[in-house]
Amino acid sequence: MSDEIRVLIADDQPVVRAGFATLVRSAPDLCVVGEARTGAEAVDLARSTRADVVLMDIRMPELDGLGATRLITADEDLAGVRVLILTTFEIDEYVFAALRSGASGFLGKSAEPEQLLDAIRVVYRGDALLSPAATRSLIARFLARPEPAPLSSLSRLADLTDREREVLGLVGSGLSNEEIARHLTVSPHTVKTHVNRAMTKLGAHDRAQLVVIAYETGLIRPGAGAAT
Repeated sequence: MSDEIRVLIADDQPVVRAGFATLVRSAPDLCVVGEARTGAEAVDLARSTRADVVLMDIRMPELDGLGATRLITADEDLAGVRVLILTTFEIDEYVFAALRSGASGFLGKSAEPEQLLDAIRVVYRGDALLSPAATRSLIARFLARPEPAPLSSLSRLADLTDREREVLGLVGSGLSNEEIARHLTVSPHTVKTHVNRAMTKLGAHDRAQLVVIAYETGLIRPGAGAAT
């Protein structure tokens, strides 16, 4: 069906790929368009299959998942492709590197089947799989390391209006559009407009990138809310 979400599975373990493929095919709104065993294959198949979402393992031969994610998200012809990193959560720095590489989010391989299916739908919609407090804490922890972040100045936010900056801070705090709308007493549609404009001005790939930018620029401080 043309309205199915097209999923590409990238993992070097055949049994894992088969398990994910069976799960994805069990959902009426999802379909599997390809399986890759290396990052290089994932990039090639993302181009040839026109996948909507790539389930990307981090550790793969030839080209790992981080490198593949960077190539996919940097390719203008693949602008609509979302990458969902599948991880064990033990390799925190890899996870954060994946977000900086343009991934739309990440999920543990031990997640419940319905969680994985929902995660595919979330990133397909352009939302970030970044709302759990543990995930925000992970991002904050790595941005709080002694070495300076490459974009540690608020100057990157100069083109944003005051309202767009406020909305960005709330996005960085992990709030959904509906929660931001209630906080600001505006409609969710208005919030979505501000979010989209902020993404355009900041060159953000999706909502996940807005969260990273909010921390990198200091708009959100680790362990605190939005900077004032």
